[in-house]
Amino acid sequence: MVFWVFGYGSLVWNPGFEYDEKVIGFIKDYRRVFDLACIDHRGTPEQPARTCTLEQIDGAVCWGAAYCVRGGPEKEKAAMEYLHRRECEYDQTTLLDFYKEGDTVQPAMTGVIVFTSTPDRVSNKYYLGPAPLEDMARQIATAVGPCGNNREYLYLLEKAMFDIGHEDDYVIELANEVRKVLGVPGISLPKEKSFLGPCHIPIPLKSLVPPINSRLLPEAVAMDS
Repeated sequence: MVFWVFGYGSLVWNPGFEYDEKVIGFIKDYRRVFDLACIDHRGTPEQPARTCTLEQIDGAVCWGAAYCVRGGPEKEKAAMEYLHRRECEYDQTTLLDFYKEGDTVQPAMTGVIVFTSTPDRVSNKYYLGPAPLEDMARQIATAVGPCGNNREYLYLLEKAMFDIGHEDDYVIELANEVRKVLGVPGISLPKEKSFLGPCHIPIPLKSLVPPINSRLLPEAVAMDS
């Protein structure tokens, strides 16, 4: 068996499993939202963090990274078991088409695994649902768990999308609102490309932040220095 999995949150910068190929691209009719609770990585049951899930909406586009795992049943089994442990707060796996830049009609891969969550507070205990931007920012600014704080997760996603050339305006707006709560100056990322239409394995933050981009993560850099 060979499988592909699409990352749109922390998998973009920190897959955490052995893979054979990484491709930047997008899925259609979904957008990234911070509507999922995290109670064991970046938050606690008493103070849950907000992490990414997907909202289905016609015409939306969500950029991220697809990872291919091949090389035999043991390697593939190990990767899938790791993903199920890590993505335990997502109650669904959806198979979607994945597109590469420059071809919006013909998918590059079909049947790509995407971890999603049921948008229902009754059937899905991890679903928080939407909230005003200011309320989400205050929650993200203060939540912390065994794998780090919630705002670092958001800042790293902001930078990861910048690094692949497909910034997410919603992520930038939310990150700047968190900085406002914390009294940290906001940033405005240059637009290089555009398109119309979470226990994480700890990794050294310094390796993610080249000096030229260190201004993008002022608080996270200071925290992990």
